[in-house]
Amino acid sequence: MTTNLRTMGRRSVLRSAVAGFGAAMITAGTSGCAPKERNIPMPQSSPGPRPDGRQILLAYFSRAGENYHYGGRTDLDVGNTEVLVGMIRTRITCDVHRIEAADPYAADYDATVARNVREQDGDARPAIASPMPSIDQYDTVLLASGIWNVRAPMIMATFAESYDFTGKSVHPVTTHAMSGLGTTERDYARSCPGATIGEGLAVRGEEVRDAGAAVESWLRRTRLLDR
Repeated sequence: MTTNLRTMGRRSVLRSAVAGFGAAMITAGTSGCAPKERNIPMPQSSPGPRPDGRQILLAYFSRAGENYHYGGRTDLDVGNTEVLVGMIRTRITCDVHRIEAADPYAADYDATVARNVREQDGDARPAIASPMPSIDQYDTVLLASGIWNVRAPMIMATFAESYDFTGKSVHPVTTHAMSGLGTTERDYARSCPGATIGEGLAVRGEEVRDAGAAVESWLRRTRLLDR
């Protein structure tokens, strides 16, 4: 993928505040997929049953367009979280569901930052386009997203609060600038009552192309890797 990196010019007060948090509102990095892989739509169903019999759902929200990148900006054809999801789904048998906003987020970085500030301040629950009817069949759910201002985008709360997670295992998966998992463990514990919050995976957006070993190690530790 070709990226057009721009250095930041004059920052607004909002941009400075975001940098001060040490966590860019929109996680960034260069896509780690080869060109022929990038343009293949993410499959929405698994190829067959897992050897251990578990049913796993990998639900993710990812944003392409203008993203944060080492203090500057880069334009992504594929969002970092989607790149990471691709790495996971090639290693495990799972169903994949992309979470789409009914009101799509802008490709412009600053516009998305401003919207996220409003949604966090208002504890909003952005509507989801074409939500899943149920997650009852799954034993384990991986909730994947970027970290925007220390937490997952508010649309992840919309998704988590829409279903009954009782008895399920939930693993946060994040791409980030500096905030790691952010507050996802605490937030999903609150949004998914009755679930067990398992070990999460956090990958810096700028380094997602090199995350293969980290992904594999995490999948082994959490016993999610196909056996």
